[in-house]
Amino acid sequence: METLGGVDNVAERSVVRVENKTHLGPDAQVDDKNLIIMPTRPELTDPFLALSEDWFSSPGFDWHPHRGIETVTLVVDGVLEHGDNVGHAGALTAGDVQWMTAGRGIIHRELAFRDERAHTLQLWVNLPRDAKMAGTRYQDLLAARRPVIERDGARVDLISGEVDSVSGPALNHWPISAALITVEPEQRLEHVLPARDRAFCYVMSGQVTMAGRIVREGQIAWSDPVPRALMSSIALETGDGGTPSVVMVYSGAPIGEPVAFGGPFVMNTRAEIERAFRDFHAGEFGDIPRQARLTYS
Repeated sequence: METLGGVDNVAERSVVRVENKTHLGPDAQVDDKNLIIMPTRPELTDPFLALSEDWFSSPGFDWHPHRGIETVTLVVDGVLEHGDNVGHAGALTAGDVQWMTAGRGIIHRELAFRDERAHTLQLWVNLPRDAKMAGTRYQDLLAARRPVIERDGARVDLISGEVDSVSGPALNHWPISAALITVEPEQRLEHVLPARDRAFCYVMSGQVTMAGRIVREGQIAWSDPVPRALMSSIALETGDGGTPSVVMVYSGAPIGEPVAFGGPFVMNTRAEIERAFRDFHAGEFGDIPRQARLTYS
């Protein structure tokens, strides 16, 4: 058995529920869509608001605003073209992660490069009241530059937070631990997380047993904060299948504030949502760019 985190005497986590993703199918923007975290009971998923899986070619997600959240986008397959109204533009490939702070307001787009194909997982992370109007920020966390921790039968691709005194590259307004964990067949890993955090484990491929609960590909397991402890661990165990299992593991302390949704905006009150729409239409987010698509040969 391997323990990641370099901490002794950690509390064991339990799994409070296992949920299936919801298939929504195609719409005007995407070729297909699943919702993995539904934005319906934020008190149960705090500080995480939504997790969507999208396949798109054209049109994708053209210019649109956000306020009050951070979006974390993993490119599963294909190439994602992105741009915003403060000058960022680029393309991300499979394994790359983009961590965008919408803060006080940003206008951006997410498209399939060359209108070919992109397959993404996008997580919405809430911000606390005192950070909802923070400055905007883009972080492209490229797979080739992220730290990777190798253990017997396991590989941890670290995006945010700290494992074994190694820090992920993401900068946070609210502390989040995030990793992509690959576990070989017939292996067991104890992944260490802050005990104060609510955690989710989404199985991208394969099947794992987490704290005694079987979680299959396309399912998400939730673990609530562990009281009266500093650190905690979640056990990930694989059977004798022929291929490794890949699990997305995120955790963050619940913010514990009211949540008001308004399309692309997430604030604390309806009045703040109405203000966000007024600010956007008044040009307070800046102009919608007339930025050309990325060129290619």
